[in-house]
Amino acid sequence: MSILPEKVELKTPEQILVMRRSGALLHRVHEMLAEAIRPGITTNELDDLAHAMIRDEGAVPNFLGYHGYPATLCISVNEVVVHGIPDDRRLEEGDIVSIDGGLIIDGWHSDAARTHIVGEPRSVADRELVRITEDALWAGITALATADRVGEVGAAIEDFVADAAGDSLSHLEGFGGHGIGSAMHQAPDVMNYRTRSRGPRVRPGMCLAIEPMLIQGPGNWVLEPDDWTVRASAGGRAAHAEHSVAVTAEGLLVLTAGDGGAAELARRGVVAARDPLASAGE
Repeated sequence: MSILPEKVELKTPEQILVMRRSGALLHRVHEMLAEAIRPGITTNELDDLAHAMIRDEGAVPNFLGYHGYPATLCISVNEVVVHGIPDDRRLEEGDIVSIDGGLIIDGWHSDAARTHIVGEPRSVADRELVRITEDALWAGITALATADRVGEVGAAIEDFVADAAGDSLSHLEGFGGHGIGSAMHQAPDVMNYRTRSRGPRVRPGMCLAIEPMLIQGPGNWVLEPDDWTVRASAGGRAAHAEHSVAVTAEGLLVLTAGDGGAAELARRGVVAARDPLASAGE
């Protein structure tokens, strides 16, 4: 059962422009973090870098203080799937590091996650985990372009992962994406696999955070005593990829991609909506 209110918030073009500004800044934060990741850096140091950049740009980190969460980012390493809390742990060569973050500009939220391998991967399986998770995200986004119901996104992600990985990867059961806008988490739920609910109809103005989370081997998980950290209990390593996406009358706009998603959507035969930042001169 969803814990989110049922009403879906539909955004105006003007509100989507502000969300695109929020997403574009978050894209730049992720790009900065991708350059900063290296063996020896701590997850606290990465969190500090993100916090400083968001504040310097006049935005607000939306994870910090959310239901008491103590950091700007969730940084999940190796067998931690999501919601890892930054600390003094130093990253090592071959670590798999998922970084999830978001921010607010003028009251409008963005949310995106990327998974990185520190230095060289420890195995082909690790490299494939990260690649398949990222491609699963785009499979879900592509499905949204023609979907009648939100549930088609999860069906597309499930089918893609099954085709690409068989039973070598598992979904993090019980977790998924969500609506986003004037709050970070809104209706509807956007699961990464089929459920009994088809979900609401896809309509212009709908903004969704789509975020597959995959684990090597069994998908069993435990919640750590901090009540945030979700760890794969069978020891498999994990990856997480996420974009915030707007449905517009012109098509999809990937709010947290540098180019609005144009290049990746074109690779999949989908025409992206015009990026409002380009016409706004930003």
